Amino acid sequence: MTHDAPILIVGAGQAGATAAAALRSYGHAGRIVMIGNERPLPYERPPLSKAVLSDAAMDERIGIHPVGFHAERSIELWLGTEVTAIDASRSVAQCSDGRSLAFRRCLLATGGKARRLPGLPEGTPRVHVVRTLADAQALREAMAQHAAVTVLGAGFLGLEIASTACALGLAVTVLESADRVLPRAVPPSFSAWLGQRVRDSGIDLRLGVRCASVDAHADGIAIALADGGRLDAALLVVAIGLVPEVALARASGLELHPANGGIRIDAQGRTSAPHIFAAGDCTSQFQPLLGEEIRLESWQSANEQARIAAAAMLGVAAEGAATPWFWTDQFGCNVQMLGMPAAGIAYHLRGQQASGDPAPKFLQIGLDAEGRLRHAIAVNAGGDLRQLRALIDQGVPCDAARLCDASTPLRQGVRDTLAAASTPSLT
Repeated sequence: MTHDAPILIVGAGQAGATAAAALRSYGHAGRIVMIGNERPLPYERPPLSKAVLSDAAMDERIGIHPVGFHAERSIELWLGTEVTAIDASRSVAQCSDGRSLAFRRCLLATGGKARRLPGLPEGTPRVHVVRTLADAQALREAMAQHAAVTVLGAGFLGLEIASTACALGLAVTVLESADRVLPRAVPPSFSAWLGQRVRDSGIDLRLGVRCASVDAHADGIAIALADGGRLDAALLVVAIGLVPEVALARASGLELHPANGGIRIDAQGRTSAPHIFAAGDCTSQFQPLLGEEIRLESWQSANEQARIAAAAMLGVAAEGAATPWFWTDQFGCNVQMLGMPAAGIAYHLRGQQASGDPAPKFLQIGLDAEGRLRHAIAVNAGGDLRQLRALIDQGVPCDAARLCDASTPLRQGVRDTLAAASTPSLT
């Protein structure tokens, strides 16, 4: 393919939009074409379950970049269009509108789609998911017409939707098959605290509940539970995870991870095909903190992978990926997480973790068997969490008692820990 051919970005979400902007910031002056199957300009997804769900005015305020950004930077947007096939050997993409495009490099940023329940396909009345702006708008309209909603799934998305619905005055029921909330993301002690806060908000949280069947009828949704119980719901929101959108990658012959289903990429975002890169929720990548390959669905990961892939496509040096960071707003709390949860981590508490505190502020600091900080959770303490980044990045041994001593400023505890690690021992 000629050097003058464009860089093609398939997907106009967080990763795609970030990559396009990064290409320009790294000095790429050639043609960039970004193709997305949604019609709105690229937008942020985190507000969909929170601000957008409660306020229609937010629909116009969630753009990743300002109006006019793409035109000013000569980034071509083919919106409402789907790439139906990619010939990796010829570097040519085919589109749903009949156009074809020969490209120099291609970034797959196809994201994912909401996992649905068998027998309840898209369009089933009274059954909703929240993945796109259109999804959030449809649920917002439905919640304005009903007094109650049932949420299936107590992960981040499910709890955010439940929190928003509760604040809007709806009666909320949350069903979760696991025995605690956020079972894959936080330790049991944090799950217990958050679960109690959910219940204290007036939500009917049911844990360890499995659905035997879910049937839609004219008046609502009938949910038969595995224990023989039954629940009738006026509205049902299914928040049971994300399926990576990899159909295009599979058809193009790209290597997928056999377990998590993501497009396998290296540290620079390269796939198994020359000239094709990938970033965002559709990818599978080695995570050093875990020592294994995973799909990491987060706003920060999409940005980091897109930035690094954009640099690699141009042959430009770029800083490595930052330590994973995640946040959620729910039930009056800003929760931020740094690092990754893993087996064998012991958590220590800095601050007070009282379930009934209207404005709690605390940290859970997770150390591995060698005393190294691997995961930290902050509730209304984002500033404190940022101070811990150097400890994770450098992998130094930590004194849990020192870091959790509320009588000593955390900044000082971090400085002392770093200083002790850099001082050679005398033996």
